[in-house]
Amino acid sequence: MDKFTKQFDAKLQVGEIVIKIYNTLTRKKEAFKSIEDCKVRMYVCGPTVYNYIHIGNARSIVAFDVIRRYLEYRGFAVNYVMNFTDVDDKIIRSSHEFGVSTEKVANRFIAAFNEDAKALNVKVPDFTPRVSQNILEIIAFIEDLIVKNWAYQADGDVYFRARKFPHYGALANKTIDDLETGASGRVSAEQNLKEDAIDFALWKSSKAGEPSWESPWGSGRPGWHIECSVMATKILGETIDIHGGGQDLEFPHHTNEIAQSEAKTSKHFANYWMHNGFVTVGEEDMKMSKSLGNFVTVHELLQKIDPKVLRFLMSVTHYRKPIRFSTASLKEAEVNLAKLKNIYDNFTFRKGEVQDSLMEDQQKLAKLKSFEESFVLAMDDDFNTANGVTVLYDLAKWMNVYAEKSVLSRVIYEQTVNLFTIWLLILGIEFKTQDASLAEEVEKLIVERNQARSEKNFQRADEIRELLTMRGIILEDTNAGTRWKKVEN
Repeated sequence: MDKFTKQFDAKLQVGEIVIKIYNTLTRKKEAFKSIEDCKVRMYVCGPTVYNYIHIGNARSIVAFDVIRRYLEYRGFAVNYVMNFTDVDDKIIRSSHEFGVSTEKVANRFIAAFNEDAKALNVKVPDFTPRVSQNILEIIAFIEDLIVKNWAYQADGDVYFRARKFPHYGALANKTIDDLETGASGRVSAEQNLKEDAIDFALWKSSKAGEPSWESPWGSGRPGWHIECSVMATKILGETIDIHGGGQDLEFPHHTNEIAQSEAKTSKHFANYWMHNGFVTVGEEDMKMSKSLGNFVTVHELLQKIDPKVLRFLMSVTHYRKPIRFSTASLKEAEVNLAKLKNIYDNFTFRKGEVQDSLMEDQQKLAKLKSFEESFVLAMDDDFNTANGVTVLYDLAKWMNVYAEKSVLSRVIYEQTVNLFTIWLLILGIEFKTQDASLAEEVEKLIVERNQARSEKNFQRADEIRELLTMRGIILEDTNAGTRWKKVEN
């Protein structure tokens, strides 16, 4: 289900939306206003494809997928771009380790990433550019920076004059003094080539055993930061609405993207900068990372658990908050997801009992509208899924109570299921509808059991109850007749 349908409230029209986004650059929540009405240009930094992604990498992918889905729910057409970095030192090291070309390493782990993303129900981006496919554009971008005196070449390398850029480091809340202090202890051949210790590389001269391309400065390859600036502006334009990524990208990656992009275009690069929190592990809540060796790959974990559980764990925490990853947190997510699934099953199993009209329709419609308004209010506040899922739980409780009624209103039934399934889908969770033949089979067995009881054939009646119990079907004999529901085994 790629498009979200609206059946409830004209308030959801785009022109009246007030979504607030926490902008890392200004460090405050700001009302979101897109460059083009009803359209969003969104760029999210994707993986460096040298190995399987770990849970921390997946956090960013899931967080911005939820944000994308909610924007679409609110009526925006989102042009979503996520890149693959397939030219990098880590990929070169992996190619030496595996004894294959960097291209084969990249292709292998792009395929693995796509497999993991599909399992986590992440929507496919509109564009997934690769660095290796944009070398000519990168070279042209750097040439322009040199012509404008923002960059200089030195012995086959090209560097950006960071100090020249106003407010350099503002995104990461760093001053030039902070950066000078951080660079003061560095001693390397590269540092000796720079005019200033805080300058960063746009192009690196080639070294033996590395992939390289011909350029006006000799054979070499792009620096890391220039890649995203080129791909983002090429696809989305010189100014984009939202640029996203993990907190660890605030500096130097996104800081340098801002400097080189705005130096070239003389325009604001991104109107809203969004950064997701880390995944932490252990009692000390250490950030999960490959460098610390405390990571679990998505590929490995999904062989042991239902992908929906991991997706749910990552979706229900506000994107800027850290997630503590543990066996306990996975179990909690699994239990909560199972409860929602059970409520959904019990409610939808009664589809055949709905009636076209009931006197209480208006009252119940007003209740559903209040749920929707609460959900939208929560999510409009910087995509607060933690508060949004609280409203989802409230709706689920209401569904549980309403499902106990002997008859259901068709309009209430349909709109309730619509709200429940769409909100779950924003979180990336999709429940499959149970086979309709199961309901038919259960109803037939209930009729047979009732007949057996009327004939005082209690042995057969008990056998039918036991048979249904073994299949997770619980019977309840009421004054209105025999009711049933399915529970998780």
